[in-house]
Amino acid sequence: MNYRHAFHAGNFADLVKHATLLQLLRRLEAYAGPLSVIDTHAGRGVYDLAGVEAKKSGEAAAGIARLIEASDVPAEFAALTAAVRKLNNGGPARRYPGSPWLIAEALRPGDSYLACELRSEEHVALRELMKARRGVRTLCADGYEAAMDQTPATGRVLVLIDPPFERANDYPRIVQTLAALGRRNRNAMALVWLPLKDLETFDGFLRDLEEEIVAPLLVAETRMRPLTDPLKMNGCALVLMGTTVDMAEPLKAISEWTATTLGQGGSSRIYAL
Repeated sequence: MNYRHAFHAGNFADLVKHATLLQLLRRLEAYAGPLSVIDTHAGRGVYDLAGVEAKKSGEAAAGIARLIEASDVPAEFAALTAAVRKLNNGGPARRYPGSPWLIAEALRPGDSYLACELRSEEHVALRELMKARRGVRTLCADGYEAAMDQTPATGRVLVLIDPPFERANDYPRIVQTLAALGRRNRNAMALVWLPLKDLETFDGFLRDLEEEIVAPLLVAETRMRPLTDPLKMNGCALVLMGTTVDMAEPLKAISEWTATTLGQGGSSRIYAL
């Protein structure tokens, strides 16, 4: 899967992922004590929706633009739409916030955020964007390895895993990383984003998770269309590991609205493994 995010920023998958991320952060920040967040594939942090890539794909117009204009949006999207409006100073959505921007904005004093990005040109942009942020570090490195090496052994931790799926080993490396996180810190949580292209690949990944992961797992499938063409991204899925907070209802609201409002014959499923 050749995935340059500038083409896809603000699409339906970003809406699902980022609305869920903000809901999860809000719940975790209600707990006392610092929160550590690690982002394995951070990207550049902010994306130009007026750029050539975004205009060529049209995905932002079918995603964030429709969300902002809609009148029937669940409350679970409110934090994301507020963040987009803030980034654009209340004007039209010409820029879209990636996970680094959203996480950095949500940090409290004492919290920390490690944003990993392997592509050097993307990391340069990310480092420049984050340089004045307190509690934020960026790292030009393999995010899977960084998550396994730098997850604190104690305390509350959230790891966001959102790879571009350009490499055939992304699926097994996600399983390996999640298993390592659980061994290192039993309180560690992880939010994983995956494309839905064909059920055979996705079901195989879920079977591997069930075999290797002992922590609770919650899955949300957002199917934008029937899964009849494995060459297309027909939807996306989120897997939440270590569900110590109630996320089933927010996930249901976010996934269902996206699939039924923005999809074509779309549907959603929320279930525990």
